[in-house]
Amino acid sequence: MKILVINAGSSSLKYQFIDIDTKKVLAKGLCERIGIDGKLTQKVSGRDDFVREDAMKDHSDAIRMVIEALTDKEVGVIADMKEIDAVGHRVVHGGEIFSGSVVIDDAVMDALQQCVELAPLHNPANIIGIEACSKIMPGVPQVGVFDTAFHQTMPAKAYMYALPYDMYTKHKIRRYGFHGTSHKYVSGRAADMLGKKIEDLKIITLHLGNGSSITAVDGGKSVDTTMGFTPLAGVAMGTRCGDIDPAIVTFLMEKEGLDEKGVNDLMNKQSGVFGISGISSDFRDLEKAAGEGDERAKLALDMFAYSVKRYIGTYAAVMGGVDAIVFTAGIGENTAMMRAAITDGLEFMGIKVDAELNKVRGEERDISAAGATVKTLVIPTDEEMMIAMDTAKLVK
Repeated sequence: MKILVINAGSSSLKYQFIDIDTKKVLAKGLCERIGIDGKLTQKVSGRDDFVREDAMKDHSDAIRMVIEALTDKEVGVIADMKEIDAVGHRVVHGGEIFSGSVVIDDAVMDALQQCVELAPLHNPANIIGIEACSKIMPGVPQVGVFDTAFHQTMPAKAYMYALPYDMYTKHKIRRYGFHGTSHKYVSGRAADMLGKKIEDLKIITLHLGNGSSITAVDGGKSVDTTMGFTPLAGVAMGTRCGDIDPAIVTFLMEKEGLDEKGVNDLMNKQSGVFGISGISSDFRDLEKAAGEGDERAKLALDMFAYSVKRYIGTYAAVMGGVDAIVFTAGIGENTAMMRAAITDGLEFMGIKVDAELNKVRGEERDISAAGATVKTLVIPTDEEMMIAMDTAKLVK
């Protein structure tokens, strides 16, 4: 079975074409500048990149060009569009409506529209991608896989905020959590690596990138996570502030003369390690600057490591112990220095990293030191494969 995985943004569209039976990525690509001029780049293992620059007035044009690239006699990987058995779509927000992936029909599309106000920057683009695929590939099953779905197993004591209860009943204000597809994938891989049933494990998954979130996975289910009503909550991130005293918001609006958009931009786009360092949101730049003696870059890195470490302790307490912690995403997979900083001092919990094993980038590895009672694992995330697996399971 061959699955086309689509991740649609407002002016871009990423895709992967996966043979689910062999777990092989046959092709992957990116459509950029949709609605402006248009550029498609497709990568196939063992070949030069295929680049096509052509007008993409909307997402339907982008999907059409993806199909043409996949089926092209010279650069494609299939002979005919009929070889696409199903399409799996990443959808950012499913609200409380979706606790798992679903085959998309009219009722699902209506429900997705209801979730737009919860993710106004993401869900509209996701919906456009689904509509474009339905138009170009009528009759091909479409499946929605939600970033929020994995976290729908959280108990009310974890997802509720201590606001008046009618703020929840009227406006659905609660903790939703994000990166669910990633947390689900790496916790499953962790169980495989340890040779144990996931139902018997307590795992803390650390999805650390420009956007970061941490999840407590108890018996294969999310029981708490750091991101909240929006992806702004939790640890300090690339440009997002993470958890702060909420009274700071109105204080800044008054002192800095900011309106709602202004304060929202400040917290989402000007804060985090970028705001602290004044240099960059890229951790590679911060490491370099800190190595050269820049104190604010060092402070930004220290704050990030501290905030992650604090949640490891919190979630071990929430679950009554921990069997493994998993580093994933751009920083988690590739930055040995940050993994060392986060785990330093956690020996009392049974967490200890081997310095030599920790010298790894972008590959699965157990980096635990000898004698560690809690395993520390590096597992590259593969959200697209998780989407393809969910899609195939539902379509079959």
